[in-house]
Amino acid sequence: MAKVMVSLPDDLLRAVDVEAGRQGTTRSGYLRRLAEESLRRRSSDRAARMREIDESEGVVEGHGGGAAELVKATRPER
Repeated sequence: MAKVMVSLPDDLLRAVDVEAGRQGTTRSGYLRRLAEESLRRRSSDRAARMREIDESEGVVEGHGGGAAELVKATRPER
């Protein structure tokens, strides 16, 4: 397991330590749990948004449109 060094304002570090103590864990354990929850939530939110897009617009194949044509049409002349 890697060890990292992070900088936190003193008041935030005190709040982290208080909350870790309330939960009966260490500072590292508390911060690890927060990071895991945040990343899991982000992944879940992204998957939900992708499902929303699929349901509202139908499944899009490839890049979903004329991106290559748009790039070619707006490319500066040589």
